[in-house]
Amino acid sequence: MHNFTFHNPVKIVFGKDTIPQLNQLIDKKAKVLLTYGGGSIKKNGIYKQVKSALKKRKIVEFGGIEPNPAYETCIKAIELGRKEKVDFVLAVGGGSVLDGSKFIAAGIPFRGKDTWQIVCTGGASVKSALPLGTVLTLPATGSEMNTFAVISKLSTKEKLAFGTPLCYPQFSILDPQTTYSLDKKQLRNGIVDTFVHVSEQYATKDLNTPLQDRFAEGIYKTLINIAPAVMNGKKDYDSRASFMWCATLALNGLINRGVQEDWSTHCIGHEMTEFFGLAHAETLAIVMPAVWKYELKNKADKLAMLAENVWGVKKGTKQQKAVAAIDRTIKFFNSIGMPTSLKDYNLTPADCDMVVNRAAQRGWKIGENSDINAKALEKIFKLCF
Repeated sequence: MHNFTFHNPVKIVFGKDTIPQLNQLIDKKAKVLLTYGGGSIKKNGIYKQVKSALKKRKIVEFGGIEPNPAYETCIKAIELGRKEKVDFVLAVGGGSVLDGSKFIAAGIPFRGKDTWQIVCTGGASVKSALPLGTVLTLPATGSEMNTFAVISKLSTKEKLAFGTPLCYPQFSILDPQTTYSLDKKQLRNGIVDTFVHVSEQYATKDLNTPLQDRFAEGIYKTLINIAPAVMNGKKDYDSRASFMWCATLALNGLINRGVQEDWSTHCIGHEMTEFFGLAHAETLAIVMPAVWKYELKNKADKLAMLAENVWGVKKGTKQQKAVAAIDRTIKFFNSIGMPTSLKDYNLTPADCDMVVNRAAQRGWKIGENSDINAKALEKIFKLCF
């Protein structure tokens, strides 16, 4: 097990009818920049709940943060926040709204000439940020309880991550009832996103981290068990509550303490989103099984453990079990309506040459073993077809 430090200061307020607690969580003297997405919160009643809870505060609103939040959009919010001299950011939405709001919270007080440097430096250039709170409406990214955000720059077709402890939310409200209005595609994407987050921290080198492994397997098994109830579209509170908490725990810094991490699937997937317009989770479902196949020898120990402890595969050699883990994962994704092949989107490996070229330009050596470069990426895309 690697050495590690663990600190997570985010206050989680979880459960039914918890949005009114915003009244106690945000200083009554605060001038709040309220950020949200395309406006669905105005249709499902969440906006009304938030506004009611904030009625004694000065509020400046900024809507329109899109999936895969765009730098160009967030800059407008930063300019508005500076003009209005806001001193608190409240993000209401899914991971994209939360990620964009972290960038906004860091960007408003940023003193550099180019706020894109926040992203280019991975967050290292951030010296201060406005306090941030969130009301989560779409479980997926875990952004509600971590320091990270992913921002897209439309002008250059870049999608990059940054992280800084200054962007930890002060609090996050998680009311599972806010998921009732999500459609099946959003639910499917959230389940897959959560599953792959766990995998990037679990299906790597075995460093003898049994407690972290059992935590991760618990999230896997819970997701698999609740998936049918989540996907049937019924307002089942218990399954939605477990789903929401799984997504948060998958990426709040708990299961990756002391372990070897991968994240190559995410690096590749980000580029595919920028070039092909696929949803983040859609790219992950295509890429991860292919990465596992390409890295089968290196990942055999943990994939075999996944097969045994999560999928219940007890017979066969270690390699056979590892292959079974990949097959069972693909079947699970397919069972909730998630495609897992380039051909499902009318794409071919040749179409992905632009991603390969970018990997070559950037000198990629990604993955847990730093062995996935442009040449390896060509082979992985063939396994995606």
